[in-house]
Amino acid sequence: MLGCLLSKRTAILPRFLAVRRMSSFGDHCPLVISPAQLRQIQGDGVAVLDATWHMPNVPRNPHKEFIAKHIPGARFLGLDEVASPHDLGLKHMMPSGEVFAKYCGKAGITPSSHVVIYDSHGIFSSPRALFMFRAFGHDRSSILDGGLPAWEAHGGPVEAGEPSEIPETNYPVPTLNEDVIRSYEQIVTNTAFNPDDEPIAELVVDARPRGRYTGAQPEPRPGLSSGHMPFARSLPFTTLLDAHQYTPAGASEPVSYTTIKSNAGLHEALEKAVGPAYAEAVLKGERGAVASCGSGMTAGVIWLALKLMGAERVALYDESWTGYALREGSKIEKGE
Repeated sequence: MLGCLLSKRTAILPRFLAVRRMSSFGDHCPLVISPAQLRQIQGDGVAVLDATWHMPNVPRNPHKEFIAKHIPGARFLGLDEVASPHDLGLKHMMPSGEVFAKYCGKAGITPSSHVVIYDSHGIFSSPRALFMFRAFGHDRSSILDGGLPAWEAHGGPVEAGEPSEIPETNYPVPTLNEDVIRSYEQIVTNTAFNPDDEPIAELVVDARPRGRYTGAQPEPRPGLSSGHMPFARSLPFTTLLDAHQYTPAGASEPVSYTTIKSNAGLHEALEKAVGPAYAEAVLKGERGAVASCGSGMTAGVIWLALKLMGAERVALYDESWTGYALREGSKIEKGE
């Protein structure tokens, strides 16, 4: 029976494998579950969260979209709200344990809940939310592969309106695992070591589009320089995803969405981006990896991909490029 005792290496199994109903869970749930699996476990100690987030330059409101349509029983997780304030005004930074616990309590989540997170893009912001839960030790958490569009494409029901009220829980304040977060100071120190020469250097992997990494394209945030950190490698998060389309009943236009690639596809994308030697070192735990992006959101996709491939030493640079490039004195490189 496929249940939460699955290890992170079980990504090699087909993700849309039909399974029997999971009526009990171990301490470690799979990182990714399929729509079929979610339908079979709904209502059995499962808390479903919509963590949809849009880029700042996209005129869409994820909470309004949630009210218009969501998976039955789901709660909205505003990643910009369940966050800590930042001295540079950055959004969706990792929350304190108190803020995280308060949200979980209001959402009716307990430490034993299996939290399943989705977004309306397919795979975009949900991995960041999953990273947050795992960083606070809530290992009974997964993302829904393909998100809301895949749920609908596979026959899952949806509902509209405000979710019904549920009793709040007293979620204990957890402790953040500091080993999986990197600060600006740690990144600056790391850029002093060429990973070709220094085995202590962590490999920084950048999820932004390649044009922003090379400096050929501008950042979406006005006035912010594009480019990359010294020795960082480019791994656009889209290269880790497969694209799909489906046409809802009565609709004239198809809906596009993404799912995480197969294990083989993830390996191929990683090796192409960083080279076979670095890929092997990261996956064997011989070298740590740090996922970065524009503001710490799609870095979660790299984190998820590396964890699915079995990497243990994976951290996330919370501020990512925005925090790095905003600071005077940061070394910015252009080109390949």
